[in-house]
Amino acid sequence: MATRLEGRKVAFLMTDGFEQVEFERPWEALEEAGAELTLVSPIEGTVLGFHHTDKADTFDVDLDVAVADASAFDALVLPGGVVNADHLRMDVHAVAFVRAFFEQHKPVAAICHAPWILIEAGVVRGRSLTSYPSLKTDLVNAGADWSDEQVVVDQGLVTSRRPADLPAFIDKAIEEIAEGEHAGQTA
Repeated sequence: MATRLEGRKVAFLMTDGFEQVEFERPWEALEEAGAELTLVSPIEGTVLGFHHTDKADTFDVDLDVAVADASAFDALVLPGGVVNADHLRMDVHAVAFVRAFFEQHKPVAAICHAPWILIEAGVVRGRSLTSYPSLKTDLVNAGADWSDEQVVVDQGLVTSRRPADLPAFIDKAIEEIAEGEHAGQTA
């Protein structure tokens, strides 16, 4: 598996307040699979992770989302975290960046609270997905077909509920990224 994603460029979009394990474990797995990874954020310098409600580590930002171009990447990963997800969905550049991946039919993997930004990007109507249970009503009201499963895959969109689902989330994210563009992945 070490070279399964060789040559694939994957963006991780996040800001302060992300659930650290939902970033670190997918990052490590995709890196091990050979992907080239970029941490994209609306914040310059570093972003602060959390272990649930406790502050954790900081990570260097590689690229400002205001100048990031989805066409430079093959896929997008969206770690969760309540604060992270809430702030990203209010950032116009972050929302536009996410929407562009769908417009370009590229794989997107979102876990826990991350699907909030998918609502803002206008890409959930008619899509099957899951999330942290507290987002169910928001996603259903936005037109999504929500189900309580550890991982749901819909035409390049990979979603999971919580950190306990990371093994399934990571496996499916790698699979969808390896497959490349999906015609059904649309905005």
